[in-house]
This record gives sequence, C-alpha cells and structure tokens, in this order.
Amino acid sequence: MSTVPAGRASAEPSGGQASADHAEGYRAGRTLPLRVEAMRQLRRRRTLVIGAVLAAMPFVLLAAFQIGGTPGRPDRTSFIELATASGANFATTMLFVGTGFMLVIPVALFCGDTVASEASWSSLRYLLAAPVPRARLLVRKFVVGLGFSAVAVVMLPAIGLVVGTAAYGWGDLKLPAGVSLPAGEALPRLAIAVVFVFLSEIVIAALAFWLSTATDAPLGAVGGAVFASIVTGVLDAVTALGDLREWLPAHWQYAWADALQPQLEWGGMVQGVSLSLSYAAVLLALAFRGFARKDVVS
Repeated sequence: MSTVPAGRASAEPSGGQASADHAEGYRAGRTLPLRVEAMRQLRRRRTLVIGAVLAAMPFVLLAAFQIGGTPGRPDRTSFIELATASGANFATTMLFVGTGFMLVIPVALFCGDTVASEASWSSLRYLLAAPVPRARLLVRKFVVGLGFSAVAVVMLPAIGLVVGTAAYGWGDLKLPAGVSLPAGEALPRLAIAVVFVFLSEIVIAALAFWLSTATDAPLGAVGGAVFASIVTGVLDAVTALGDLREWLPAHWQYAWADALQPQLEWGGMVQGVSLSLSYAAVLLALAFRGFARKDVVS
C-alpha cells in the first residue's frame, strides 16, 4: 500500500465506492461474499499450519505427562498439577497453557495477516477494482479473521477434552481450592471460560487488523500485535503501577478462572470483556478511517 501522488488516478473510485453507471447490474452488496473470503483464507498454508499445531498441542502435553509425570509443587496447587485428574481437568489445563501467548499468536495471525498480505501480493488494488467497497472489504476480512480466531480458541480446549477423557477418563473437575465441580456442571462453566478468552482476545485481533491496514508487511502487523500483548503482560507484573494495571487487557486475561469457582463470579470477566471491546472499538475505528483515505496502487 502507498499513497498516490496528486494527479494520479486511484485504483478505485474516491472513497472506495463505485457508482452504478460504471457497470450495469453492479451491486456493492454482492461483492466479496463471506464464503469466498473464508475459503480463500482456509486454503492458505498458514491456516493449515496453525490448525495442525493447535491440534497437536494436547498430544504433546499428554506425552510430557506420560514421560515426566504430573508436575507438583508443595507450596501451591494450580490447574497444571490437577491436569491428570479427569478429561475436564486436562481441557482446563490446555486453556490455562494457551491463555496469554499460545492463543494470541493465531488470533494476531488471522486478523493481522489478512489485509497486509493482499497488499504485499499486489492483489489488494484488484479487489478494490472489482469494485469492492473499502468498508465492505474490511468488514468481510475482519469477520472471517474473527471466525478463524474463534475456531482456534475453541479447538485447543475441545481437543484437550477429548484427549484427556480418553487418557484419564470422564469425571468431576477438581479445583485448586480443594473442591470439585460435577462433570455435568463443569462443561457449561468451561464453555463460559472459553467464550471469555475469545472476547478478551478481540483487542489483540483489532490491534493486528489496524496494523494490517497501515502496512504492507504482514509480519509487522502480526508481530506488532504479539509484541504489544507481551509488553502489557510485563507491565501487569509491575505491582508498582497499582490500580493502573486494571487498564491493561492482560490484567484480566486469567479472569476466566472465576467461571470455574464453586460459586460462579462474573465481576472480573465483565471488566475484562468491557475493556477488550472498548479498546477494540477504538482500534477498528482507526483502521476504517485510515484505510478509507489510502490510495492503494500496489
């Protein structure tokens, strides 16, 4: 993507819209259907690689437990120490392991690689010349990116549940507090936790998407979002910041554990989701505003 010098024609009509007299029968609402964009993204090698890695992680963790035994600490008990108690515990452990970094990568990749990759391949101007309105292009790409991100977030604990149940059997979910949730109650609670993790990652998706509209380097967009996630995680560990840490998305990333308490607690999850969606709204507004003003020629 680059800005055209004054006097040169853009690859699409001003503002990203095509007037009806340019092509008889043209309907903006029929351009770039979601299924077309979804199939394009599904066939990409990075999608297949990310799916294979996420599907393999439960087996890798299972092999580690089989070889080295379940880790244990005399001073405290966490979800990892209880991973082999049941299939539900193993699924919870996969969610615990994925939160904070492992699940950030596919979300940043699916949403940060989408527009920038088109620009780097010099195919973005042809999409706009179809003509696909710019706002519609961004909506379609972000919705598809979020869809693949949701699949990635669900896949990790879902496969963990299947693998863990096969290895350790079906049973109650044992909690670090020393109590258990019945298996029938644990599954809906685990579903709530997964939904929270996805909603809390939307801020990363929006950041990666904004960077994707601002650069033609996919690695820069994806890496920038991942780096920001790491930085906020480091800042959250600085206790000297006090209450300021509550404004960091990373501060609430493990609030999903409140869904797995004997008494379901919503406070932390509501705050985390509200913060994530608020930041995401601002970042998406920046993405749409900036992209609407760009003349894309390469």
